[in-house]
Amino acid sequence: MTTTATIPFFPTDLFDDEREVLLELLHEVATDPEQKFILGWRTAALERAIRDSVGAADAVACGSGTSALVLVLKAFGVGPGDEVVVPAYGCAPLAAAPVLLGATPVFADVDPRTLVVDPAEVESLITERTRVVMPAHMFSTMADMPALRRIATTAGVRLLEDSAVAQGGVLGGRAAGTWGDAGVYSFVQVKTFGMPGEGGMVVTGDPALGRAVRVLRNHGQDGVRRFVHHTVGWNSRFDEVMAAFQLHRLPGFPERLERRARIGDYYAERFAHLAPLGITPPPPGRDGRCFYVYSLLAERRDELRDHLLANGVGCHAYYPAPLPHQPAFAPHADRRRDWPNARRGCERSLAIPINPRLTDAQVEHVADQVCRFAERPR
Repeated sequence: MTTTATIPFFPTDLFDDEREVLLELLHEVATDPEQKFILGWRTAALERAIRDSVGAADAVACGSGTSALVLVLKAFGVGPGDEVVVPAYGCAPLAAAPVLLGATPVFADVDPRTLVVDPAEVESLITERTRVVMPAHMFSTMADMPALRRIATTAGVRLLEDSAVAQGGVLGGRAAGTWGDAGVYSFVQVKTFGMPGEGGMVVTGDPALGRAVRVLRNHGQDGVRRFVHHTVGWNSRFDEVMAAFQLHRLPGFPERLERRARIGDYYAERFAHLAPLGITPPPPGRDGRCFYVYSLLAERRDELRDHLLANGVGCHAYYPAPLPHQPAFAPHADRRRDWPNARRGCERSLAIPINPRLTDAQVEHVADQVCRFAERPR
């Protein structure tokens, strides 16, 4: 029997300490003589700050991480008849973004431990119709971007790095989001650089691509002259209040990220012996790691979930089915193929709290309960 968790999976008080700041910024934007509530100087300042923090040539703020994926694919020229190789395990926008443009998502199976896309699978699925390879970092681990970069370059296709969960992650000294022709971050509240609203960011080393995304996010206008539409675009503009709030929060981002990483280090140490007992943690270390959530693979996932909830630990089982088995995307999937690792991931994955507001005592309690479950006689 389960009880209400005393340690929430995602905290409900993420921005309580900054409530007054948010109200002050709301007043500041609302009383600014410019009366510009979207795509003003604050948004431009946030774009420059994110651009410089990761060493990109450009950064373009968008209405959400999902719309950012669509805008980049459109800027790549993706449309009907094209294929985009995506992971079979992950969040719906991976498949929805190409479908919304009339393209076909081609689903690649994932690594059985990390649940990120398998580069060998990706390479085997590239055809003359492939326009883009779109890997996604997943929960605790970045995809193998060096291998995927080589595959995309060799095949002559574009590489779009879905870094929605990985902002702040680093692989081989290179920031998540900068391995591809473009990368995408999400600012939805529970992400590592989340905010109390929707938002996302495209980062790219290609200035021309950045310009194209800017036009597409604003109904095809280039920002020079209003109501002159150079192409068919979308409304994916960024809010000035949120831009001001994120500028305020950006200096504290490394500290919050470090706290998440330290919790991940502690879990890795506590769980290192559990694989033979049916619970496999993500690979240890910090290179190529994300600290959005900490996801375990458990042979008795549902029993572990019930045990944690009964002992005051919030947890979450993501994705009940692989993307090609979801009703929305099954019509676009190759029915002759199977994705066993993605299916097993849906059956075994369970995420536990890793947010920076956790106390040491709470982190210890979470680890204690995972170990207690694994070590008790079956």
